[in-house]
Formats: sequence, structure tokens, C-alpha cells
Amino acid sequence: METDLQLEFPQIKICGLTSRDEAIKCVSAGADAIGLVFFKQSPRYIKPEKAKIICASLPESITTVGVFVNEPFNSIMDIVTTSNLGAVQLHGNEPPKFVRDLTEQGLIVIKCLYMESHPAITQVSTYDASAYLVECAKGILPGGNAMSWKWRDARDFGEKHPLILAGGLTPDNIRTAIADSCPDAVDISSGVESAPGKKDIYKVKKFINAVHGCRPDRKLRRIF
Repeated sequence: METDLQLEFPQIKICGLTSRDEAIKCVSAGADAIGLVFFKQSPRYIKPEKAKIICASLPESITTVGVFVNEPFNSIMDIVTTSNLGAVQLHGNEPPKFVRDLTEQGLIVIKCLYMESHPAITQVSTYDASAYLVECAKGILPGGNAMSWKWRDARDFGEKHPLILAGGLTPDNIRTAIADSCPDAVDISSGVESAPGKKDIYKVKKFINAVHGCRPDRKLRRIF
């Protein structure tokens, strides 16, 4: 993975998009990546055919990330092809070989590791992912479940590994979260919503502006 030493602030992924127009507005506001959830139990679940329309509407410079939970390899690759995704984010108990197999397909592969669940951040050495999304995982569904946590606990991890911070982030606390953890990228969904899957563009802009106002105290890795 290439490292861009000129990054001044963390990259931004807005996750859980379900609308083409909202995705375009998020990108126009400054998002570096958008996330599309293919986990059917999620209120932000999107069908691959609709995701394809969203992806086709975005600039090539924007990374489109498919979010999966314990989905079979062939199913993931079918959705990657149908929707034209550039990255996959694995939120389940996918084994290290699964991550390697997807990486060999030329994809950016993000593996989720958890502070209070499994797979835990202490297992990072068994994986070889492009980056790691770290969150607390206290809630019912895979993901942050809008719960904030001690983001500072992820700082040491980010010193050694490409870190995407998630979980309980909002436009009002993101400066604190970045100062505490110094991530390479941040991932937000419910913190900029008016309802599950419905992004509030005012909140999105407020969040992005807050991130762009941060100046982390270490050099950042480019993830997206």
C-alpha cells in the first residue's frame, strides 16, 4: 500500500449510503470513500443493483467500499463485480486466508478488529489487510452501533498499523477522537444521519469540515 506523507488530516469514509443523490453530495462535501452495506440484517442494507447505480455516479477517485459480515468469498466477488467496488470491509470472523484471497483480487481489504470483542486488535499479526477498522463493538449489530468509547486506546495500534477509527463518532466529538487516537482515516454512519440510511448533509459537511480542521501529530498513511 502506498504511503502519502503529504496528507494533512485523516481521510474520510461516509458509510451506509442508500441514495445516489446523498452519495454524490457526500463526495462533493469532501468524502474520500463511501460505504455500501451488504449485510441484510442492517437497516442500511442495499441491493447490489442499486449500489451499482451509486458507484457509477461517483468520480473514479472515490473509493467505493462494500461492507460484508461472514459472506462467502464467491458471493463477495459477485457483488464486487456487479457493483464495481474498489474495496471490501469485513465485519465478521473472516479468517486470515480469506483476507489474503480477497487481496489477491486486487482489492483494498479492510479488516475490522475490536476492542471488546473478537477478532480483537491483539490478533492483528495474523492478518495481512490493507488497513484495519477499529471500534469497540459493544452493540447488537456488527459495527459501532453509535456507541462512543475510549478512542485513545487505539493510538498505539495506529502507530504500527493503518488505522481507520469508527464507533460513536459525530461532528461534535470528531476533533477529540482524532486528537486521542491519531487515525489515518475515520469512518462515520449514524453520526451524520437523520434516520438509518438517510444522511443529513448538513451534519456530513460539519463532520468533514471538523476533520479538515485537525492536524494530527504524526505522518498519515493513505488508505483510500
